[in-house]
Amino acid sequence: YMVKDIYSRKLVVNEVHESECAENACVLLEKGCLRERTAGRPLVLHSDNGLVMRGSLLREQMISLGVKPSFSRPRVSNDNAYAETLFRT
Repeated sequence: YMVKDIYSRKLVVNEVHESECAENACVLLEKGCLRERTAGRPLVLHSDNGLVMRGSLLREQMISLGVKPSFSRPRVSNDNAYAETLFRT
């Protein structure tokens, strides 16, 4: 998982796990928000349309942290250009 500030292009927080799960995504999002002290500021998290990213557990975490979700367009692989350029893919 990776959280990147698209304005400054700063890598806020990232982790590598053996499998994808909502609990890991929730913990990472909370770490990023705490590290950047985002409480009370408008924040949008743009992600792909994966099951974990659209799931209720992560959505509840976003609501509790004041984060607005944004998702890639269906069947558009280059909608996460900022993340893709970091990985050079």
